Amino acid sequence: MIFDVKEQNDGYLATVSGRLDTPAAVKAQQEIAPLLENANKEIILDCKDLEYISSSGLRLFLTIRKEASAKGGKVIIEHINDEIKKVFMMTGFFNLFDIR
Repeated sequence: MIFDVKEQNDGYLATVSGRLDTPAAVKAQQEIAPLLENANKEIILDCKDLEYISSSGLRLFLTIRKEASAKGGKVIIEHINDEIKKVFMMTGFFNLFDIR
């Protein structure tokens, strides 16, 4: 499981772990379904255990963000490591998300 999704307060917490490469991103499509269905709420993506993210993984994050924007929700990304932060900076994702 890459995205461990739990309802929290008035939103959702998704703990993202492991390697979010192309095969994992395909499997994770189903795991993010509750986030997309409830994108009108606050969604926290906790990346403290995320080791790697590919372009397919970035696409999943972007899908969640687009759905939240369309439905009036908010996406917060927490605890990204330095390697993931570099990827976010190079791709412009750092400016698209509320990163804490």
